[in-house]
Amino acid sequence: MGLTALLGMLCSACSVTRHIPEGSYFLQKVRIEDDRSTPRKERILSSELEKYIRQSPNKRFLGTNFYVWLYEQADPAKENRWNEWKRKIGEAPELLDVSLARKSAENLKVYMDSKGFFNSQATYRIDTTSRRKRATVIYTTRQGAPYRIDSISYAFHDQFLEQIVLPDTIHTLLRRGAIYDVTVLDAERERITSYLRDRGYYNFSVNNILYLADTLGGNREVDLQVVLKQYLSGYDARGKAVMDNNLVYRIDRINIFPDYDPTEIRNDTTLLERLDTLYYRGLNIVYEKRPSLRPRVLRQSVPLYPNYIYNSSRVNRAYADLMSLGYFKSTRIAFEEQPLSADSTNYVSFIGATADSTRALYTREGYLTCNILCTPTLRQSVKVDLEGSTTSSFYGLKATVGYQNRNIFRGAESFDVSFAAGYEFMKAPDALRKRATEFGVTAGLTFPRFLAPWHMRRFHNVNQPRTKIELSVNFQDRPYYARTLSSAGLTYSWTNNRYSSFSLRPIDINVIDMTRPVDPAFLGSTQNKYLINSFQTQFIGGLSFGYSYNNQRKNFGGNATTIRFNAETAGNLIDAVEHAFFAPAAGKDYYTIFGIQYSQYFRTDLSVSRKIMLGDVTALVGHLYGGVAMAYGNSQSVPFDRQFYCGGSNGMRGWTPRTLGQGSVPDPHNDYPVQTGDVKLEANLELRFPIWGMIHGATFFDLGNIWYIRQNPAEYSDEAVFHFDRFYRQLGFNTGLGLRFDIKFAVLRLDWGIQLHNPNNPAGERWIHNFKWKNTALNFGVGYPF
Repeated sequence: MGLTALLGMLCSACSVTRHIPEGSYFLQKVRIEDDRSTPRKERILSSELEKYIRQSPNKRFLGTNFYVWLYEQADPAKENRWNEWKRKIGEAPELLDVSLARKSAENLKVYMDSKGFFNSQATYRIDTTSRRKRATVIYTTRQGAPYRIDSISYAFHDQFLEQIVLPDTIHTLLRRGAIYDVTVLDAERERITSYLRDRGYYNFSVNNILYLADTLGGNREVDLQVVLKQYLSGYDARGKAVMDNNLVYRIDRINIFPDYDPTEIRNDTTLLERLDTLYYRGLNIVYEKRPSLRPRVLRQSVPLYPNYIYNSSRVNRAYADLMSLGYFKSTRIAFEEQPLSADSTNYVSFIGATADSTRALYTREGYLTCNILCTPTLRQSVKVDLEGSTTSSFYGLKATVGYQNRNIFRGAESFDVSFAAGYEFMKAPDALRKRATEFGVTAGLTFPRFLAPWHMRRFHNVNQPRTKIELSVNFQDRPYYARTLSSAGLTYSWTNNRYSSFSLRPIDINVIDMTRPVDPAFLGSTQNKYLINSFQTQFIGGLSFGYSYNNQRKNFGGNATTIRFNAETAGNLIDAVEHAFFAPAAGKDYYTIFGIQYSQYFRTDLSVSRKIMLGDVTALVGHLYGGVAMAYGNSQSVPFDRQFYCGGSNGMRGWTPRTLGQGSVPDPHNDYPVQTGDVKLEANLELRFPIWGMIHGATFFDLGNIWYIRQNPAEYSDEAVFHFDRFYRQLGFNTGLGLRFDIKFAVLRLDWGIQLHNPNNPAGERWIHNFKWKNTALNFGVGYPF
């Protein structure tokens, strides 16, 4: 099967022109030559010009015309599913159209003109001789010298705007000496419009701003005038347009519908008669029978009040805060202008910083009715997640079933509970114990506000505040030990309403109870006392902070950067109290709380990823990760669950979890994988590309490893310790292929990783040349790895 597919792809390189009619040419390639004579910072790159090409070649697969080849394998004389499938997956060959090439060159010229290069040229040439029946189109651009802005002035047909706009010109995007770029001009119009819409000008749009450009001065210089127009208020008896100053709007009434159902509104003619209205601090809450949310919750999420000047930014924040409650499926904020009476005397005056104090300017006020239409999502839901991995000697499966109630106390509080069960099996015949199981339950309650014993009014303007209380219990029965992990935590989270989010966990308590101590046979097989200490019963009490940045929302489907930073520390407050008032337990050199030794350590990690789009769907994604942890004071080792590990579906995909590292310790593996460390470095590079419909592919390369941070010859080998002068020689390398199934609400992922360099093999055998199944890993996951 694999050989057939390979031969098919190879044949596609030479058979796609078999059915091309005489006189026609298969469009093999399109290339754009940008103007290298233009300085780099002013040059319009070919990648920027590609979108204006009217005809593009067929998409390719692994450098071949596979899709065209597959399309031509379909027999046009037969109508069956097999031929239909070939046509659906494949693509009809793109034949050269000279008229489209000519139009493309015109488009390039128009675009360069819009960037200020009015003396630009765009030409094309067609090569049909290099390969039979194939054509390559080469576009050549010459930008020429640009036109630059020489002076900037303003003309206010609406004179009331002068005292508002002129003081803000310090933020203008227009600069003397800059290239006359239409894109920048449009951005400046949008900036001014946004500025005015935040100051009551509800009806103001970019169409109220125009530019007058004078190039008569010569020398490729532009005298630019920004004109702010009045608005068209109507027509007189003769049909002549009547212009007036732009109105400043105030909000009159605010009606919110927390259970809005557009289908019911259209079909139920008696619904409006059954609705009641509750007035609460400026909100008219319209409901039937009983409001689904408490009025206080709605008031906290709507930063709009009657008689407030219309502010577009506040409207956007109201939308974001309502959606962040997690209770609404959709929200729409609509405004209705109230008609002005003929004898309306509502005027507003404003004296700006640069206004003439000898005169006062006036403009009329208008009023808006604000209707907030909120459609709730399903109040209750159930989800099921599956995750699996396998190698030649090991496989595992984990299932999670979760229940969520998004409004359990009528305050948009979200209650989540999930049950997880895992099973792992060692297939190696020499493994003494083959099975491991895991059961756990996690419950969380999230409030859409900050909860604290004191009043937190100073944080009233924080965006999307959250308080989460979480409890969990997890029982793990491993081949060599059994333990129960219990935790309780309190987390505050918020955002800056752009791309950053923050979390603070002031209460983070974990208890590790070794319900069945580590088997002496397992302890006897390792001399690593650091690892042994990390498996002891421990009490962890600390705090943590997290920060994340994701600008994907700025350009959805485009380039994106993601940054995640976490820092946590444990045991410091407890240690201070213990040292001040207590003494160590008799015969022991450490302190305890509730009879359990408490841990003292710090841990931090940083993750950075960058996605670069190479097409509409194809993307190249890079990822860097680094983390370090260190025990001190009352602890000899970092707890096992706070250490780092390599391998699995989200990291080194040529290994299963906890099977790579530490460092270059030779053959560290036990029957059950337990490789962890204090330091982790990892880098990943992944190319994502479409295959067919919802099926996408990926090829990836990973490198990384884990180490201990301190030297301790009595407990572990120096080969397991991180050293700056040799860590790069201890990195593991793997490559592989993956499939992604995008089912809209989730991405199911299957990755097959192949080891290239295993630092835990004996010296001289670390570079792997014989690709055997034992040197690979198959990992299943949900969502993208980074």
